[in-house]
Amino acid sequence: MTTPLLVATGLHKAYAGKPALTDVSLQLAAGTMTALLGPNGAGKSTLLQLLTGLFNPDQGHITVNGHAMHTHPARALAGLGVVFQQSALDLDLTVRANLLYHCDLHGMPRTAARQQMAHLLHTMGLSEHEATVTRQLSGGNRRKVELVRALLHRPSVLLMDEATVGLDPTSRHQLLATVRELCHSQGMAVLWATHLIEETSQADKLLLLHQGKVRFDGTVAGFMAQTGGNTTYEAEVLRQLAPTATP
Repeated sequence: MTTPLLVATGLHKAYAGKPALTDVSLQLAAGTMTALLGPNGAGKSTLLQLLTGLFNPDQGHITVNGHAMHTHPARALAGLGVVFQQSALDLDLTVRANLLYHCDLHGMPRTAARQQMAHLLHTMGLSEHEATVTRQLSGGNRRKVELVRALLHRPSVLLMDEATVGLDPTSRHQLLATVRELCHSQGMAVLWATHLIEETSQADKLLLLHQGKVRFDGTVAGFMAQTGGNTTYEAEVLRQLAPTATP
C-alpha cells in the first residue's frame, strides 16, 4: 500500500469559541486527485490554512512527506505547492520576475530555476508571455502562471484553494484538466477545493465538508454508485451541503 504524501489527523480549529473544523482527517496519496467539496463557510479555507501552515490546529497533526508540520515546518512546507483563491502575483512585474522571485525564496540556483521555469511555461502554453507584465494577462493565464509558480520547486503535494473563482467555464475546464494530467503524469497528490459540484467529477476521491465536519470520504465513483448515478449524485450532494437548497 502506498504511503500517503500528506496526512492530517483529528484536526480541530475554533475562532472565538466557535468551531470551524471538528475532527477532520484526510490522506492524500501520490498520483491521486482529491476534490474537497463544500459551500462557503464549510471550513474549506480553514482547512487549507492549517495544511499550509498559516495557522496551527487547536488539536490534531499534519505531516507532509513524513515531516510533522508542528515540529519540522520548513521540511513539511518544502513539499507543498499552493494556489490560493486570492491571487498572490505582483501584477506590475513581468511573469519572469514573479517566477524568479519565488525561486529565490526557495533557494533555487538561477540556472536550474530558469530551466524549470522554461519547461513549465512551455507545458502551460505560456512561453510567449514570459516577458509580459502580469497585469496584461487574461484571468485564465494568470491562474496558469500561479500554477507554474506553485510547481517550480517540484512539490510532491499540490493544494488548489478555489483556484477557478472568477474564471469563465472554458478556462475553468482547461485549468482542471491541466492539474489532473500533472497529478497523474508526475505522481503528485492534489487537493482541489471547490464549491462547484461539476469540478468534482474528474477527481479520484471526494471529501465532502459541511459545517466543519467531513460528511463523506471516498471515491467519486463510489459516492455516485451510492447515490444512484449522476443526477442523484448532484441532488444528494446539494442535500447534504444545504438541506433547504433546490438542486
